[in-house]
Amino acid sequence: MHVDGYGARDVDVVVIGAGQAGLSAAYHLRRRGFLPRPDDGGGTRSFVVLDADAAPGGAWRHRWASLRMRTVNGIHELPGYAVPAADPEASARDVLPPYFAAYEDRFDLHVQRPVRVHAVRRADGDPHGRLLVETDRGNWAARFVINATGTWTKPFWPHYPGQERFRGRQLHVADYVSADEFAGQRVIVVGAGISAVQLLDEISRVADTVWMTRREPEWAEEDFDIPARVAAIAGVEERVRQGLPPGSVVSVTGMHWTPWAREAQARGVLVRHPMPSSFEEEGVRMPDGTFLAADAVLWATGFRAALDHLAPLHLRLPGGGLRVDGGRATDEPRLFLVGYGPSASTIGANRAGRAAVSAIVGDLDARMSDVA
Repeated sequence: MHVDGYGARDVDVVVIGAGQAGLSAAYHLRRRGFLPRPDDGGGTRSFVVLDADAAPGGAWRHRWASLRMRTVNGIHELPGYAVPAADPEASARDVLPPYFAAYEDRFDLHVQRPVRVHAVRRADGDPHGRLLVETDRGNWAARFVINATGTWTKPFWPHYPGQERFRGRQLHVADYVSADEFAGQRVIVVGAGISAVQLLDEISRVADTVWMTRREPEWAEEDFDIPARVAAIAGVEERVRQGLPPGSVVSVTGMHWTPWAREAQARGVLVRHPMPSSFEEEGVRMPDGTFLAADAVLWATGFRAALDHLAPLHLRLPGGGLRVDGGRATDEPRLFLVGYGPSASTIGANRAGRAAVSAIVGDLDARMSDVA
């Protein structure tokens, strides 16, 4: 079937992205009777998963090699299939992508890749009509879109005066490969999150490091318990409901002591400095006027949601975010955002994928009842 004027293939649901969130949604679609073969016809509800990567694994394919299974933060299995036992010292990017590949095969998800989604737009003026998903390998006309594009492709780079004058190397966590490339250098590590502290500990073993953050980190001595997690998620959920950028869970809960944070503290490298006033050719000028020479700056400053392809829907508000309630875009109810805001964690993505599919099934059933 085609939508007049667009040459697009019809499908009930397009899932964009095959990381944790996208595969979770696909699993629940399968469980609810949807088939990943939309061209078969026959009146069966259908879905397709589109992934921009060349192979399974989502963001895990691109993590640095020294990220071991024992240091992975918050990994949670995909629904219906446990993560196979692995050596704690094994690289996460060697263990988890094969797990994702096995998952796709096990549940017959037929992920199409590499497929880059350029735009999602309204195919017509009917609020119960279809959304047009435009890709580099043809278009799809969907009754619903589940966006699960994550954040890895959208690293956030802050800007400071004179930053472009700095002659040393600047890289983001997304570009990090190994501490060995900084051996013997002075490296400024910027950021107050888990990745910043983990890489600070790692790089400080071969280089002189300086840790900088915008504000003094708040360290929590107790474990990150359920009440703290619930409070953090509730705070992020309220922000996205209002259409504000999600923000980070760390900003709500504070930093929690990890083994690598303890190790860095014990070796005297976990000493926080304020952000510089400006950059210069050979280093940075600090707020007190002193100069600090540096060879490299590692920006461990997080990521933003990869949502540029949704721009034709005009959902972004002046505050910078999209209004999302319960995983559903308030201003476009045919669109679900899984892995965005409060569901931007492995366990959160699993739950949000199931909730999105339940809502879609409810809407489709209601339409059938109306027709009958």
